[in-house]
Amino acid sequence: MKNFWPSRAPSKEFATNVALFLDVDGTLLEFADRPEAVSPTDGLTDILLGLQGTLGGALALISGRTIEELDRIFNPVRLPIGGQHGLERRDAKGRIFSAPPAQSLDEIRSSLKEFADQNDGTLLEDKGAALALHYRTAPSLQVAAEKLIVQLINDRNDLHYLAGNKVFEIKPHSVDKGVAINRFLGEPPFAGRMPIFLGDDVTDEDGFRAVNSVGGTSIRVGNVAKSIAQYYLPSVSSVHDWLGAVLTDLKRKTS
Repeated sequence: MKNFWPSRAPSKEFATNVALFLDVDGTLLEFADRPEAVSPTDGLTDILLGLQGTLGGALALISGRTIEELDRIFNPVRLPIGGQHGLERRDAKGRIFSAPPAQSLDEIRSSLKEFADQNDGTLLEDKGAALALHYRTAPSLQVAAEKLIVQLINDRNDLHYLAGNKVFEIKPHSVDKGVAINRFLGEPPFAGRMPIFLGDDVTDEDGFRAVNSVGGTSIRVGNVAKSIAQYYLPSVSSVHDWLGAVLTDLKRKTS
């Protein structure tokens, strides 16, 4: 992967030709020990609001978090969102679309909760349509947590899991971040634009694959060897710097 910035400054046409999709944790926000403890840095919400306006609304968050939680974190910014890895989605008109729940998720919820209750440093985040087992403050439990998840979903063909950054996400097979991005690209104001997607871990690879397939630009946060992303930015702070520079440059070129 090549470093994406500062070598690539946006052209004047960026504002009308590009759709921007942003992962949240590890991309826009630094990780915290508990998922509810994250918060945007000073100025980030202003940058997002500015880009939303400059891009004609073609800016969306693509995250494992729920829409409700993202609205709380980024209040007062209200953006189109692909939440829970695309299991729920809010379009630019504010309409909410949700994938049908997987019954198998109910069958494994209690076992995962028991594991989290019995192991300090782990946390089960129940998102409704998906489950996330965090082990950020107990990395030594990674193997045990993954072994349990594999056992629980082994005979349940409607579920799979993703190994994120100190978290295992258990969700239905039906939707992923790539599906969410493609659905946005099929409707205004995203339709007809070239997508750029920024993400930081394996849960974002489906999104990278989707934008690569239509000639878009995929950017991984952190320079890792195993990724299908075309470019990388080294850190969350570099993402903020790039987004801020894009906004400043676009305002100058379109004024």
